Amino acid sequence: MHQSARHQEDIAIKGFTTLADIYTAGEIDTILNTISQADQSNPTFRKTEDLFAIRQFLKEVPDVKPLVLNKKLKECIASLFGDSYSIVKSIYFDKPPQSNWFVAWHQDLTISVEKKVDLPGYGPWTTKHKQFAVQPPVGILKDNFTVRIHLDDTDEGNGALKVIPGSHLDITRIEHVNLQAGDGVTCNVPAGGIMIMRPLLMHASSRSTSGKQRRVVHVEFSKTELPEGIDWAEKEQI
Repeated sequence: MHQSARHQEDIAIKGFTTLADIYTAGEIDTILNTISQADQSNPTFRKTEDLFAIRQFLKEVPDVKPLVLNKKLKECIASLFGDSYSIVKSIYFDKPPQSNWFVAWHQDLTISVEKKVDLPGYGPWTTKHKQFAVQPPVGILKDNFTVRIHLDDTDEGNGALKVIPGSHLDITRIEHVNLQAGDGVTCNVPAGGIMIMRPLLMHASSRSTSGKQRRVVHVEFSKTELPEGIDWAEKEQI
């Protein structure tokens, strides 16, 4: 089976797939150097002992955009999804060694938008770090996809995502699911590789135990044109 067809099948059936060697070691170093030179005084930069994160990443660090959207990634997205998608959200996560930060089982149920508007089918609304997020109609969530770009070797020891394959087909009320710490499949991804996932894929992340850093660029894509009066907070062309 052609590689693209295999990855498309994995995304359709399992809700995710992984690909190695999208970025070289030199490209990773350049991305990290560009991040280190960014002005970190803005409120979109969040730094604690357990996590360093940059929200609206491609807006806050514009010089990194052509490095993240390299030729291989663009070709990968085009072969799997076509050319009608745009970037609608981006975050940089740096999970330090020995971090106690973890993420419980959940689905990604919201999109980031520029303002709050009363629209049928959109809600509930939340505001986080002065940014608006809303749960859209489920069809949008089913069609969107996320690319997680791994800048370090990532496994269960430093917080690789654990997922429930096939859980991406609809919204699941988490209180109806009895998920334990050892459940799910761990998505090990080497540095320079990517994980592609649907937002409704049930996923979690454990605390770090290996003493190894985990840095990931999280980019969400959509081809949906939102209703008049509302727009994506971070829409950018690929």
